Amino acid sequence: MRKHIHALAIFGIVLLPLGAQKLPSYPFQNTKLAPEKRIENLVSLMTFDEKIASFGGAGVPRLGVRGAGSVEAIHGVVLGGPAWDEKHRGPKQHTTVFPQGYGLGETWDSNIMQQVAEYMSYEARFLFQNPNYKKAGLILWAPNADLGRDIRWGRTEECFGEDAFLIGELTAAMVRGLQGNNPNYWRTASLMKHFLANSNEFGRAETSSDFDAALFREYYAYPFWRGMQAGSNALMTAYNAYNGIPCTYHPVLKDILQKEWKFDGIILTDGGAFQQLKNTHKKFDNLEDAAKACIHAGTTRFLDDYKSALINAIKNGLLTEKDLEPNIKGNLRVMLKLGMLDNSDKNPYSNIGITDTVAPWTKTETKALVRLVANKSVVLLKNEKQTLPLNKQKIKRIAVIGNRADEVIEDWYSGTPAYKVSALQGIKNAVAGTDIEVRYARTDRMDEATRAAAWADVAIVCVGNEPTCSPDWGVAPWGKSVIAGEGREDVDRAAITLEQEDLVKLVYKANPNTVLTLISSFPYSINWSNEHLPAILHITQSCQELGNAVADVLFGNFNPAGRTTQTWASSIDHLPAMLDYDIRNGRTYMYAKEKPLYPFGYGLSYTTFVYRDLEISASTGSATKKIEKKKLENQDFIVKLKVENTGNYDGEEVVQVYVKLPGDKATKRLKGFKRISIAKGETKIIEIEIKTEDLKLWNLTTNKFEIPQGDIEFQVGSSSEDIRLRKMLSISL
Repeated sequence: MRKHIHALAIFGIVLLPLGAQKLPSYPFQNTKLAPEKRIENLVSLMTFDEKIASFGGAGVPRLGVRGAGSVEAIHGVVLGGPAWDEKHRGPKQHTTVFPQGYGLGETWDSNIMQQVAEYMSYEARFLFQNPNYKKAGLILWAPNADLGRDIRWGRTEECFGEDAFLIGELTAAMVRGLQGNNPNYWRTASLMKHFLANSNEFGRAETSSDFDAALFREYYAYPFWRGMQAGSNALMTAYNAYNGIPCTYHPVLKDILQKEWKFDGIILTDGGAFQQLKNTHKKFDNLEDAAKACIHAGTTRFLDDYKSALINAIKNGLLTEKDLEPNIKGNLRVMLKLGMLDNSDKNPYSNIGITDTVAPWTKTETKALVRLVANKSVVLLKNEKQTLPLNKQKIKRIAVIGNRADEVIEDWYSGTPAYKVSALQGIKNAVAGTDIEVRYARTDRMDEATRAAAWADVAIVCVGNEPTCSPDWGVAPWGKSVIAGEGREDVDRAAITLEQEDLVKLVYKANPNTVLTLISSFPYSINWSNEHLPAILHITQSCQELGNAVADVLFGNFNPAGRTTQTWASSIDHLPAMLDYDIRNGRTYMYAKEKPLYPFGYGLSYTTFVYRDLEISASTGSATKKIEKKKLENQDFIVKLKVENTGNYDGEEVVQVYVKLPGDKATKRLKGFKRISIAKGETKIIEIEIKTEDLKLWNLTTNKFEIPQGDIEFQVGSSSEDIRLRKMLSISL
């Protein structure tokens, strides 16, 4: 097993800036003043034009305030890739590219998620402050806190998965990593997207996601709330409507986010969403009225052409200049935390890229971190008769086959890495110095693939989607895909079958010792492969270390422990209608009506683990089987058990805690998990805290979270369907 590499340890950061602090010229630059006093002073000094410009993300150059800038960062800082517009944003810049957001979710590892975020934020600061680059920005559009309720959603690749608790934990970890732990300054700002319930691409600018308040609180809004708890004070609103009102100006922005959750930072419209209020949602006859609605809802930034509409709304008396100021303050609160309003020697991040000038994406330690993350993201879906790991002593000929074997494809929101390692190259790297021969065939044209498979001791078929929806790097027209089973932004998948599974069948016929490496941004219904092939791996697209991670797992240099983060349906007709946002109608592991191909939380290992001795105790240490409801309000619980590695390999196990709540329609709900390393023959005591607030359900009558009365069953296992231990806790009045 590879050792953990803490992201900030890579850089040897010098935290204290050089030279004396510049004396403040204006009160807003004085760090001794209260933050709100500083912000009020800056607003009072701004001209009308500067106030209008701030809604586009501008700083106040006249007063020495540089704009913070913003950039996509789902799985790395994006200054390149298929969506990068060099004409308007300059030439591409190399950055570090981790597994897709979906792959980061499959690690089920909050610690590694935080390390990834720490690295990304450091790289963004480096590019922003180093005089040789001066690119990127300090507001990172990450994480994507949307929930993948349907595997057909085109942007599944960006999300972490389908479960609110899991995605809430991972969202919070990424926020903490991006922003850092300094009480006064952030390394970068985390801007979560897309609020709210955005998981259909076709019609997203005109459709409405409809559901009740319980699903709002327990499901769709929950990861955003967790991100705010972790410190995020910025988000992007979604294109769609929620219960008939576009999210761009929905009342929940003011009534729940700002008033109830005390959110007071950046609210950013999505690209073009402001004009869609008139053109596609058709809620306004003119953009001046739309601007008024957005300002009153709390919008602080627009991501399209807004200036003339906002100015005219003021000229026509729909808004006043004073109406803009509370919104402008939201932007400035984030900029203050980033250190944009001062030049303080107390800012621990102000010298990144100045005293440390080696490009972080070139460092050996960076490559090792990316490889570790990629390894942790691999999910072993099948391993019959211990086909894997491959034994180099027994294999002399390997056939590597398929359209994803010899490429690493940048997805729509990918950066441009300095290097890429394909699966083919990773396998060649792994057998270098041995007498093992490797042959490659992309397709079965002129029987290439089947002849290579028949020749080999083992055939490794690498197939999967094309993230830009067009083969051979040609970008498909916006809103269209060349293949029905592929998707991206603005394209939902019309099929969940894998077109290349026919190639897998031919290879298997030629050589039954065939391993499928599914390199994909989302699940496929690979029923035939699951039934016939001895071994199957899943890894997501775009990571620069993709091939080395595949090889590490294939040859046993890394024991896989990744887990599925969605329910892999075996047939498309098992899925409810795409626009049905009431997940109780058969979505996710909580409400699914059909047996899945692979359940939520599923993933195999090269070793075996035994669970035993489950205990549920109060966090105060007192064991309990029955507790009064009134005593639960300030009482959390500890799930404690022993896990023994009984196999022949060191490995990691993902221990998952589910609860079945009284009166709940859900079959179970994930409420805790921990990824833990256990050596062969070793037994570890695992403790997982379950917070009382996570045992509450939203009461539609009283409009608040309440603890249900009755028996709560705690279920502990290795997946949502592989439950090993159970214990009851009774809640009484």
